[in-house]
Amino acid sequence: MTTHAPVQLRAWIEQWPIAGSFTISRGAKTEAVVVVAEITSEGHVGRGECVPYARYGETPETTLATIQALQQRVSAGLDRHVLQSMLPAGAARNALDCALVDLEAKTLGRRAWELFGKPAPHACTTAYTISLGSPETMAEATAKAAHRPLLKIKLGGEGDAERIAAVRKAAAESELIVDANEAWTPDDLERNLAACADAGVTLIEQPLPAGHDDALAHIRRRVAVCADESVHARDSLAALRERYDAVNIKLDKTGGLTEAMTMAEAARALGFEVMVGCMVATSLAMAPAMLVAQHARYVDLDGPLLLAKDRDDGLRYDGSTVYPPDAALWG
Repeated sequence: MTTHAPVQLRAWIEQWPIAGSFTISRGAKTEAVVVVAEITSEGHVGRGECVPYARYGETPETTLATIQALQQRVSAGLDRHVLQSMLPAGAARNALDCALVDLEAKTLGRRAWELFGKPAPHACTTAYTISLGSPETMAEATAKAAHRPLLKIKLGGEGDAERIAAVRKAAAESELIVDANEAWTPDDLERNLAACADAGVTLIEQPLPAGHDDALAHIRRRVAVCADESVHARDSLAALRERYDAVNIKLDKTGGLTEAMTMAEAARALGFEVMVGCMVATSLAMAPAMLVAQHARYVDLDGPLLLAKDRDDGLRYDGSTVYPPDAALWG
């Protein structure tokens, strides 16, 4: 009689220093705090990484506890499809879902994209993020990155017109997308939209706070607007059609790759452009998102480029070109 070793779940918190600091409208940070889930079965190891986000009421400690509480269910053979109904969309489900996809691929001797019936992914051009600061500071940072084809500019409210004008002057040839992180108000919306249009910006993420973005349905705009904090999983899509032109799909919001892949198809069916985004994290968090990136209009998977050091076997970046993961990393 053959006995199989039990399926084991481990999870832990890691800190990864950021190169310099990363600043958005909500504040600055100097390290990325991630939670890693690891599932071992019959000699195969599946891993997933998530970034708990205080904006959504998550902490590393509560996320870790949520994952660890499923040890018994994982040991009993938890399926990633069943997982979708066991946890809400969010960071904890993301780490577990991606670990289960990784484990499934390795157990079957296949690559992760085959599990979704997709062809092998190709390399993509990722945005590179310029942190929020004074117009002068942002212009200096932009000048150093002006060789990159796509730049994502963090804005923060008062003074944004001056910031985006300075950035455009420093990077005349780059495509610019903007992320206001909910920092604008209905009073300054038209002025900031006009400043972005004048600077040739092609996309603006989440200009108004989620839940207080009705003004977007009633204003003419020359630049496409993308939902970020206003969109999470599929059930949040339909209500956004009058206010947004695009949606930013992040695995930490969707609760993993399984939901993200289905959500991307649903978003396109509703007429949204798709952006795939990330938190500041290592290549282990970016790797599953590369599958979503294959049909996205905008790809923002620069998390590892913002770190002082990435993990071993990380994704290969050649300038702004990011390549699909090797099996040693994920999938």
